[in-house]
This record gives sequence, C-alpha cells and structure tokens, in this order.
Amino acid sequence: MTPGPLVTLKLATSLDGKIATAKGESRWITGELAREQGHRLRSEHDAVVIGIGTALADDPELTVRLEGYQGRQPTRVVFDSQQRLPVSSKLVQTARDVPTILISTRPLNLLLTDAGVIGLCLKGERPGIGDAAWQLAQLGKHLGIGLDRLYIEGGGQLAASFMLSGLVDRLEWFRAPIVLGQEGRSGLGALHLASLAAAPRFRRSQIVPLGDDVWERYERI
Repeated sequence: MTPGPLVTLKLATSLDGKIATAKGESRWITGELAREQGHRLRSEHDAVVIGIGTALADDPELTVRLEGYQGRQPTRVVFDSQQRLPVSSKLVQTARDVPTILISTRPLNLLLTDAGVIGLCLKGERPGIGDAAWQLAQLGKHLGIGLDRLYIEGGGQLAASFMLSGLVDRLEWFRAPIVLGQEGRSGLGALHLASLAAAPRFRRSQIVPLGDDVWERYERI
C-alpha cells in the first residue's frame, strides 16, 4: 500500500480544550484573527474533512472565505456512514460548485448523487480510519483533483479516530482565553488509553498570538 495523505488536525477551543458549551453553542469561541488564519490553513490543503455530527450541527460551507482569495477551493469531505447528510444542506446544495465527497459504508443514494455529491463506499470487511484516508487519496487521483493534504476540522470523535490511528502529522490549535468546564463539549473524543506511554506525542514548533487568542502548531514526534 502506498503512503497515505498528510493529515492536519485543526482545533479551535477554550483553554480547557472545549469546542462548545454543553448545549452546543460554539460561535464564536475564537476571534476574527484566529478564524481568518483558519481559512488560510484551509487554502493550503486539498480537502477539508468533518464528521456527520459537525455537518448536522453547523450546516457549514467549508470554503475558503478570505478577502480577494481566488485560489482553488478545497474539496469538502464528510464521514457519514448512514448517509444522514440532508439534501437541503449547504454542502449538498453547492456540491456542483465545489467537489463534495461523502464517505459511507454503502453506495450513495440517488438524491445525493443527483445533487452532485461524490460517494466513497469503504471497501473491506472492517475498514479503519487509515483505510478510509488511503482510499480517499486514491479517489482523488482517480478524479484528478488530488487529495494528498487533509485538513480535519471536526468533530471530536473523528479527531480522536485520526489521532488514535497515528495519522495526525500536524496539529493546528487555536485557543481562546475562556474556560467552559467539564460540561463543555470536548474538541477530542475519548482515546481510551491504557497508559501514559500510549498517549500520542507532539512537539510544539510555533506559537503566535492572534489578538486575545493563541495559535500553536505541533508536529508529530
């Protein structure tokens, strides 16, 4: 098997690692400068990747929205095993303008196909996140769009799956000076680590203040 894509995990959290309140309020944890930098990072990747939970909660566009930007929009990718993404969602409604891929465990339904969504049906008896990333890169080659640099934006369980699989090469962490407490929604799902030695490890390579927020970059050790 050829090497998989380069994977960047982006987190925008409170100081205690939360991405939303217990009720799901999340706009906006970080400030304008941090959000602008997040869009620049999007523009540097081939695809923006989210889970279906994020798609349903936020109805995002996942496009690069920077003043004067005229570059290529990254492909949007949604992990959605049960194909719950609504046809009325922004992602589906703009699928013919910006390539949109839905990763599922069965062939894509006709409503999504007719709207222009591209389906990726995972192969194998029990495909893991590593298999999905590799198959996504192969699909990109087949489509001629290139999917070798993935930008993971949410949610917490998808982030945890990539982290546990050892696929996260770079971590882009935006932290706002607020605290949401234990009841807040975590930016990273459960890892179920058996020991401290099993924890994924990173080395901080950059730290930049962005207004009241801080942007930190970490590289996998």
